[in-house]
Amino acid sequence: MDYKYINNMLSEMDKDLSSKGMTRRDAMKLAGISGASFMMGGTNLEAMEKDQKPMEKSGADAKIVIVGGGLAGMSTAARLTLNLKNPDITVIEPNKLSVSYQPGQTLVAAGIWDIDDIKYNRDDFVPEGTKIIEDKVIDFDPINNQVTTAKGQVVDYDYLIVATGLQLDFERLEGLEHAGRAYSSGDNSRLHKALGDDSGLCSIYTAEGATKTWEQMQKYIEKAKNAKDGKKVQFLFTHPSTPIKCGGAPKKIMYLTNARLKEAGARENAELTFYPNGGAMFGVPEYHDAIHEQFKREGFKWHYRTNLIGVEKENKIAIFDSKWQEKGPYDPIMKDFEVISKHEKIRVPYDFLHITPDAVAPREVAESDIGSAKGWVPVNKETLQHIKFKNVFALGDIAQVPMGKTGGSVRKQYKVVVDNIIAQMEGKKLPSKYAGYTVCPLITDIGTVMLAEFDWTVKPTPSFPLDPLVERWIFWLMKVYALKPMTMYGMLSGKA
Repeated sequence: MDYKYINNMLSEMDKDLSSKGMTRRDAMKLAGISGASFMMGGTNLEAMEKDQKPMEKSGADAKIVIVGGGLAGMSTAARLTLNLKNPDITVIEPNKLSVSYQPGQTLVAAGIWDIDDIKYNRDDFVPEGTKIIEDKVIDFDPINNQVTTAKGQVVDYDYLIVATGLQLDFERLEGLEHAGRAYSSGDNSRLHKALGDDSGLCSIYTAEGATKTWEQMQKYIEKAKNAKDGKKVQFLFTHPSTPIKCGGAPKKIMYLTNARLKEAGARENAELTFYPNGGAMFGVPEYHDAIHEQFKREGFKWHYRTNLIGVEKENKIAIFDSKWQEKGPYDPIMKDFEVISKHEKIRVPYDFLHITPDAVAPREVAESDIGSAKGWVPVNKETLQHIKFKNVFALGDIAQVPMGKTGGSVRKQYKVVVDNIIAQMEGKKLPSKYAGYTVCPLITDIGTVMLAEFDWTVKPTPSFPLDPLVERWIFWLMKVYALKPMTMYGMLSGKA
């Protein structure tokens, strides 16, 4: 962990607060940060347990199988254990590091955290009494209430919770077909071999990839420091055509690269360009406008409606599909001009290319009876119950809900799933509804974060009594200090 930045930031923060007659504790309370003792040296679990209301446990019995032991799956198992008198829960998960802290990968990629700061062992977070099957589900049979694993084990259930997460589809890119698909954690050696160690290609979307991003970033920052004759080192950042986990992450790594370039005195010799597939910086207009102003302030370039479709590693060329619309012939019946969609391939030289890969559902889910045409598990977006199989629920990245692929979304979703499954076990109506809450701590510099919170209203829904469009050090503190312990010791214990 880069303590230099943290200590300097805390020192400056305390000076600022002191001039206003406030302490750091006062500031945390003003910001409304739950469990402020995370940052004050208190015990994480003690901080949360003080806020917990006693739970009335249900006596309902059922065999519950959870496919996926990441944050979504393991948090759900923990909360079910807290709410059932006789829990019968099995989690099927092959990856021993499945609960590793994925939101920290951007900080690893900027050299602020080390990879050991985000790696956590799955078995350290298994709730008491929960059974773990260390295997991968390859077949879903919702008609007979069974799943089958890669080793041939058939597991029956009364209720199924699907929390497999998503896959990172690098093999869709021309020139990287041999990279295959990857998960955020686990053995991704095939992917990293395909990207290469000295190619300028990188991606923060795997844990080891975050470390490699930092290595590549330092190399090309050094190149920018030594650039001469006005030559600028080209840093490119992409955002694909699919839903992705944490829609702000492609911009976070761009902001952090910018910060490290400025620190090195090399920013004038670098050009940072963002290539999003869509036509806006963010899906919420207020946040789009704020980010647009930040991009202008920092001297970034951007090209909307450009989707990365390939790379030429040898020539260091990124290939994009660039799209636009033109006015066509006049339609006398509609009394308007037709709109013609156009596109072309464009080739862009790069030195450093950060790839945000397409996100897809795992094939075993997409091609099963519980999947959908888009691959994701189709659920009622409020109750998270499967639209066809009423004893199947899904949450996290795999659930087909609008704007729900963040850890902040899971924090709301897993409580809904637990409430509704227990209600169904008791023969009651499903009481809980997910309102689409999503949060993105958008890192804009080393030391500042704009906390983007919103839901299906597509409007800012701030949790704190502060302007959500302003970049603040208080939210950087929350990102660096509070969110990880809240996740690892709050959500994974079923309490936060």
